[in-house]
Amino acid sequence: MNLHRLIRLSAVILCTTIGATNGLQAQDLEQNILTGGPTGTYIQIGRDISGLMEDCGQTLNVVESAGSLENFLGVRKRRSTQFGIVQSDVLEYLQTYSAGDKDIARAIAGVRIAFPLYNEEVHILAKSDIADPQGLNGRRVAIGVEDSGTYLTASLLLELLGIKPAETVTIGPDESMAQLKSGEIDAFFYVAGAPTSIFSNTEIDPAAYHLLPITDPVLQAVYTPAEIPAGTYAFQPEPLSVVAVKAVLMTYEYNPRRNSYNAQSCEAVAEVSHQIISRFSDLQENGHPKWQQVDLNAIPPGWQIGDCVNTGLTGSYQSSCTAPQATTPDNAANEAYKSRICATIGC
Repeated sequence: MNLHRLIRLSAVILCTTIGATNGLQAQDLEQNILTGGPTGTYIQIGRDISGLMEDCGQTLNVVESAGSLENFLGVRKRRSTQFGIVQSDVLEYLQTYSAGDKDIARAIAGVRIAFPLYNEEVHILAKSDIADPQGLNGRRVAIGVEDSGTYLTASLLLELLGIKPAETVTIGPDESMAQLKSGEIDAFFYVAGAPTSIFSNTEIDPAAYHLLPITDPVLQAVYTPAEIPAGTYAFQPEPLSVVAVKAVLMTYEYNPRRNSYNAQSCEAVAEVSHQIISRFSDLQENGHPKWQQVDLNAIPPGWQIGDCVNTGLTGSYQSSCTAPQATTPDNAANEAYKSRICATIGC
C-alpha cells in the first residue's frame, strides 16, 4: 500500500472515532502507555516509566503495539491511553502532510510532546553476501508491519536511495528474524534503540548475517548520523556507521475543565511527567542504557509540550506519589528543560 495512502486512511478512520474518548466519564481511570513489540526498546522504556509509578503505589500499564503510527493514533483515540512512544520521522511526515490534508490535520490536533527521548538506530540485518543497502535491489526485504515506525522509515529510506526490492514483506521483527534464518527473505529493517534485545538475545551466525552500514550522504543529511559501537551485539565485532531517528514520548492535550475524565487524565499525565523529571537520574542509572543518551531539550520543531505535562513540572505541583520525592530536578539537563518550560508558562 502507498505510504501516504496508508497514513491518510488511518487518519480518516481515526476522525470517525474522535470524541468517543473525550466525552467519557472517569470511572476507574486506567493509565496506559503504548510502546512496541516484546523484543524492542520501546517496551523496555515503557517498563522503566511504569516502574516509577509502581514505586508511587500507582499502575501505568505497558501496552504492546505495532509501533509508532499505532502509538500516535492510539494517544489520539484510545480511552485511558495517556502516552505513546513515537519516532520523530513519523511526526515530521504527519506535520508535512497536515498542511494540505484536513484529515491528517484533524488527526494530529491535540497531540502533544511530553518528553524527547533517545536516538533510535536503523538496523538492517542481511545475508552476508549483501554489502550495503544498494544490495537490497532485487531482493526480498521485510520492512515492518504497516502501523510501525519501522515501516515508514524503511519505506522512506528505500525511496530516497532509489532501491527497488523484488518484494517488500510487511511483518514484525520476530517473524522477520525467523524468515531470514529460514531463507524466505534476504534482509529486514528494524528501527530501535541499540542495544535491542532481538539482536542481543538471539543467536546470530556472524558468517551468515551482518548489519549493513548506512553511509549514503543523502541519508546522512536527512537522518541523524549514528554509530553502533563495536561489540554492541555478539555478532558485530566492529563499530558500524548507521543513521538514526529520535524517539519521543507523546501525550494528549486533556482539558481538565471539560469533564471528570479529562481532569483525571490530565492529572495522570502531570504525575507521570513529574516522576520522569524528578527521578531522571534514577532512570539513567537503573533503566535501559538509552536513558543515558536522552536530551530533554531536543524537542522536535513544530510540536508543543502539553499543558498537563507543564503542570507536573512546575515547582508548586503537589505530587500524589506515596514514595519520598526529590524536591528539585537533580541535574543540569533537567534544570535546562524546566527553565525552558517555565519561560513559556511563567512558573
